[in-house]
Amino acid sequence: MSRRMRVLHVGKFYPPHHGGMESHLETLARELSADVDVQVLVSSDGRQTVRETVDGIPVTRIGTLASFASASINPGMARAIRRANADVVHFHHPNPTAVLSYLASGRRGPLVVTYHSDIIRQRVLGAAFSPVLHRFLRGAHAILASSPDYAASSPVLRKHADRVRIVPFGIRAAEFETADAEQVAGIRANYGPRLVVGAGRLVYYKGFDYLVRSMADVDARLVILGDGPLRAELGALAAQMGVADRVDLPGSVPALAPWYHAADVFALPAVARSEAFGLVQLEAMAAGTPVVNTRLDSGVPFVSRDGETGITVPPADAGALAAALNRLLDDDALRARFGHAARERVRGEFSLEQMVARTLAVYEEALSLDVSPTSSR
Repeated sequence: MSRRMRVLHVGKFYPPHHGGMESHLETLARELSADVDVQVLVSSDGRQTVRETVDGIPVTRIGTLASFASASINPGMARAIRRANADVVHFHHPNPTAVLSYLASGRRGPLVVTYHSDIIRQRVLGAAFSPVLHRFLRGAHAILASSPDYAASSPVLRKHADRVRIVPFGIRAAEFETADAEQVAGIRANYGPRLVVGAGRLVYYKGFDYLVRSMADVDARLVILGDGPLRAELGALAAQMGVADRVDLPGSVPALAPWYHAADVFALPAVARSEAFGLVQLEAMAAGTPVVNTRLDSGVPFVSRDGETGITVPPADAGALAAALNRLLDDDALRARFGHAARERVRGEFSLEQMVARTLAVYEEALSLDVSPTSSR
């Protein structure tokens, strides 16, 4: 009997670190472990390398010497990649310093890259790094993009279109399809009867400032769940706009499902391609809640479709957000129709089972195409 495939995931960080890349890596590693032997290699917060097992997954956090432009410098990363003896390395990008470590490792064999996002903010550094990134991607057997929209709009991915495979992110829909009725009723009692919910890190590209501004023209309560550097600024903006009594910023909450069920509308007002997919949309959609999102050239409008599961508006437009929110809040039948379609779209296109099956198929494809000695199993 042949042994199980060994897969090494290389990421930036791993939970308890918060972030979209981190939660996706954790979910994918956990789900894949039923079919393959998974190891995870990421950066540590400190200088010491830490090896541990998290939910049955061996996780090595490589000591960090320093950080530069939000990227960790890990001198031991290249050696750890080389010694992992993996059949497939699955790399999660953007992670520029780890790209350098991978190239320095001299590893040969199947490489799969999940391309989460272009490098958006560090444009000068991104341009300087571009030749290295393209060299790295030319060595990949497959590059996974989370939506056809992002693959088509990324100037990097367009140069490697022959190896791009579309593997949308997935969620365990059942975790969001139901919620504790008492908790939902409590939220409705405190914030209803017309409730708009947003969720995510309070950072610039989420566009929550436009959502707060929109509330001047929306007769409803807004709750933005999550924490981040703009929390105080958003609170001050709510006061400036005269809507502080209808805008709440409670920070992070233990569970999002009750909030999705209590909400009449979920809003993702992102303003930049840094919001490459918008996983929170899937969670709200699984709860049967219609979505108002923005027409970015990323995967955001691919997840929740305009006129089918919600309403899509131009980014950075508080007036358009207000009009979309009012339209849904004022039309019970439309909300019900969009909410039902949203739940069915998650079940049909964005399940964990589909994400795992598609990923495993890419691994098998990469192994079948590879002829290096490291690929023999």
